Amino acid sequence: MPSDDRNQAGTPRTVPAPDVLPPESAAHPGQGTAPSLREQTPQPAGKPAGGYGAVFAVREFRAVFAAHLLSLLGVVVSELALTVLVYDLTGSPLLSALTFALGFLPYLVGGTLFAGVADRYPARRVLVTCDLICAGCVAVMVLPGTPVGGLLALRCLVAAVAPVFTGTRMAALTDILGEGDLYVLGRSLLRLVSQSALLIGFGAGGVLLAALSPRGAITITVGTFLCSAALLRLGTHARPARTGGEGGGALMRDSLAGARVVLADRRIRALMLLFWVPALFVVAPEALAAPYADAIGVGPAALGLLMCSMAVGHIGAELYTGTVLGPRARSRIVLPVAAFGLLPLVMYAFRPGMALTVASLVLAGAGAAYVIGLDQWFVDAVPEHLRGRAMTLLTAGLMTVQGIGMALAGLAAEFFPVHQVVAASGAIGTVCTLFLVAEVRRTGVRYRSARQG
Repeated sequence: MPSDDRNQAGTPRTVPAPDVLPPESAAHPGQGTAPSLREQTPQPAGKPAGGYGAVFAVREFRAVFAAHLLSLLGVVVSELALTVLVYDLTGSPLLSALTFALGFLPYLVGGTLFAGVADRYPARRVLVTCDLICAGCVAVMVLPGTPVGGLLALRCLVAAVAPVFTGTRMAALTDILGEGDLYVLGRSLLRLVSQSALLIGFGAGGVLLAALSPRGAITITVGTFLCSAALLRLGTHARPARTGGEGGGALMRDSLAGARVVLADRRIRALMLLFWVPALFVVAPEALAAPYADAIGVGPAALGLLMCSMAVGHIGAELYTGTVLGPRARSRIVLPVAAFGLLPLVMYAFRPGMALTVASLVLAGAGAAYVIGLDQWFVDAVPEHLRGRAMTLLTAGLMTVQGIGMALAGLAAEFFPVHQVVAASGAIGTVCTLFLVAEVRRTGVRYRSARQG
């Protein structure tokens, strides 16, 4: 499923950090740990995880990782192939572009109305069902008689299922890896796969489209979804639903009620916004890469470099943060890196040459390193019985704000030069994030006081 995505119980850990940091204890007051969780967690969360290698040592995570890689590569290839197919059938650039946009817009609907699925039903069943639904939708896309309207509707359905899948998987990782450092590193690995898939998947999609028809390339995605479903079904343990049962009223009402509870908590709301707000502004240079390349007079090869520079910065920073820094250091860098991570985009105000532009994009991508520590804060703040809904909502909001950010950047570029729009995104985003960092700091003090009381 598309990522971010973007998600162990053990001995509580205390971190003697400044007031801005929440305690890193793994349990919430009044929240117990399921017996099956303690039996299946391979390493206590309160002990050092031993880096990414310790995460891969967990058999269930290896299955989740492989399933994520397969389905994500399939999605990237199918998005590219479906865009080409729609253009071949209609000759309309608008409908072709709309195919990409439909990958973002349904996230809000699916993540809000169906978030309750993540806590209401066993995680393995939800994940496998989501993969099978997506495989069925893509299989219908392949049929020669499927009209363009049907293709777009099926694209919407796949996108609406995605936040439920991603949120359920994020919550399930706390069962597989615990709530401590292994969870954080596991989430980091899935993000790294997502960033890498964008670099590899579009290249692979181009090669496939050179050898196959668009429908033939889309057919491959059916297999990736089915393989993902098989890996999750056979490679992960069956665990009960988080809410203790599958009844309890209408699903949509339950999902909306859960969203209200999650967003009503000041601490959780502030942390969610710290995920969302930088993402709203950081997409501007990617959304405007083509017109900016045209404005500075560079060719297609340079455009490709502009498109991948931010992902390269993100991957490098995440690997460094996850490999070199420990849990305490990752927590300490959250607020300063989040506060100033968008500042490199201000370099666009000077309409720099290619070298400085790429450098600013790599630095802006590296600013995403704060998310590793923020993952730990978020899982600590959310009660276990709301975790699936909270993470589904987080995923839906993250994808939605990126779509909104791209649209707003494009709209602004209709009236102002592209380099000014990107620079303004960096400046305005930094100011907004600074206000949000102050709020996270305040809620961190209150959160820690409440936990210690």
